[in-house]
Amino acid sequence: MKNRQVLDIHVIQTVPPSCLNRDDTGSPKTAVYGGVQRARVSSQSWKRAIRLMFKDYLDEREIGTRTKKIVAMVAEKIVQKSNLEADEAMLLSELILNAAGVTTKDQEARALFFMSDKQADNMATLALEAWAQEEKVPDAKNLQKQMKKQLQAALNEGSGIDIALFGRMVADDPSLNTDASAQVAHAISTHRVDIEYDYFTAVDDRAPEDNAGAGMIGTVEFDSATLYRYATVAIHELHEQLACDTDATARAVTEFVRAFITSMPSGKQNTFANRTPADAVLICLRDDQPVNMVGAFEEAIRLRPDGSGYVKPSIQKMSTYISNTLSSFVDDPVCSWAIGTDFQGLVEPANLSTVLASIAESVQSAVGTATGSDSANED
Repeated sequence: MKNRQVLDIHVIQTVPPSCLNRDDTGSPKTAVYGGVQRARVSSQSWKRAIRLMFKDYLDEREIGTRTKKIVAMVAEKIVQKSNLEADEAMLLSELILNAAGVTTKDQEARALFFMSDKQADNMATLALEAWAQEEKVPDAKNLQKQMKKQLQAALNEGSGIDIALFGRMVADDPSLNTDASAQVAHAISTHRVDIEYDYFTAVDDRAPEDNAGAGMIGTVEFDSATLYRYATVAIHELHEQLACDTDATARAVTEFVRAFITSMPSGKQNTFANRTPADAVLICLRDDQPVNMVGAFEEAIRLRPDGSGYVKPSIQKMSTYISNTLSSFVDDPVCSWAIGTDFQGLVEPANLSTVLASIAESVQSAVGTATGSDSANED
């Protein structure tokens, strides 16, 4: 493997009437691109959907929890490892987290904190060591002075897969930050979109028969769109963040690919039942740089007189963009995979399971080669 190895995921996906991601007024999010309004789904919305899907495919010990209640997380580990009472464990947990540089108030972090099961366990072990030295609640100032670096190292060791992928930002102390090895773009429609309104009424089941009025009246804003979605994973960085564990890296990459392709933000799902599969997927393993192909759609696709829709023109425009534009600026991918279509003969399509298995093999080979090269250089 060269110094870098990245996996780019490109998805064309049609969504029917829906409101996947709302702004502060309840309207579907939009963006102006190429001079026209597009449907938009924020990266944060889709990353949340990805993290929720991780729970179905990854062991809970491999993923993190984002919460303000980290004091309780560490306290639970302390109780499991000792005979301390719950209130003592909470007090000790808060002290140890404060000493590490995490500010709390009323036994909660000031802001959401991303912590893995392993990191909570690390902190509990050190908390009990500090308790054992004094056989009482340690002095907060002495604890910070004597153990801060050790505590921060423990809080940075053993990142969950999702923490390694999406990163962690701690305003209180940047030394606790974790750089994200994955990036997710805001999804936008490949064409112009106008927001529409659904006027609805609801009937009161116990209303008198002579009452023809509605029990409730309202409106819901929605749109429908063919989206271009993009994400990328820096495999070489992910490998380092997962302690150079080749199997964990391959598992993290494949489950990220699966979740990015098949997850769906949950906004207004009960109203619209809009969960659709992707129409076409292109995945590229690159050793030069990440490449977002949204430029293929800077000129919004227009509907053709034959009413053929947006999916086929979107796939065609992306294929043309790859052939005519990307070849002038970036190297060819190391390898590519396609699902659903061959992108005008560029890649032979396969099903998702086959592609995921192939990606896992490629990642294991890539990081294994890199690890071997590094070891040789050290010698």
